[in-house]
Amino acid sequence: MKHTYKIEGMTCNNCKASVEKYLSELDNITNVTVNLEQGEAELIMSKHIDTETLQNALPKKYNLSEKKEENVFASSSISSNSLEEEKSKLQQLKPLLLIIFYIASASVLLHYKNWSWSEFMLDFMGLFYIVFSFFKMLDLKGFPDSFRMYDPLAKRIPIYGWIYPFIETALGLMFLMRFEVNIALIITLVVLGITTIGVTKTLLDKKSIRCACLGTALKLPMTEATFIENAIMIVMAILMLLNKF
Repeated sequence: MKHTYKIEGMTCNNCKASVEKYLSELDNITNVTVNLEQGEAELIMSKHIDTETLQNALPKKYNLSEKKEENVFASSSISSNSLEEEKSKLQQLKPLLLIIFYIASASVLLHYKNWSWSEFMLDFMGLFYIVFSFFKMLDLKGFPDSFRMYDPLAKRIPIYGWIYPFIETALGLMFLMRFEVNIALIITLVVLGITTIGVTKTLLDKKSIRCACLGTALKLPMTEATFIENAIMIVMAILMLLNKF
């Protein structure tokens, strides 16, 4: 019997090897194939093993669930499942949306007495980088593996994933201190432009992977919200540059 399962929590090849090892040790499992990018495991078993047994064989950081196949004749069921998936997606994105809301609110409050769009955007971008780099700093060892799953440059140059949190911190300080703002804006366009290309490709390929925008501390799915988050920063950088030149 061949069964396919979704597995959440895998961020690197070590995770893939670990999942394959633990599942292979179960009785009646004859073969295990794990697809890291899609977050799936294909199991061939001589006798059916329930999902609970498979889950218990894995460390707690991994979440295993049976992959549901679409039924073209059950349109109402598909609609119901889609609504549930959307609710689940929004719930997973709640931390990201809350953080962006608080950053925007703080940026507004800093200038509500003497409003300036350019000053607001500089503070928003500075706080954005500082907060997001903080979460990446919480797990400097795990972040690069998650980041290179979708960032084109990090895939080709592994050290880029290691220094990326420090780049964000430096950019955040440059915006908040109004130090070499033009250079910071250009770097923002380059850095986030590269990441956005990777995010767009991941979304078009419909791959189910974890977004590393808030490091590995929070399990965020790669969704359209990730694209929008980067797009906001890119648009702000373009507007600021146009305003200066």
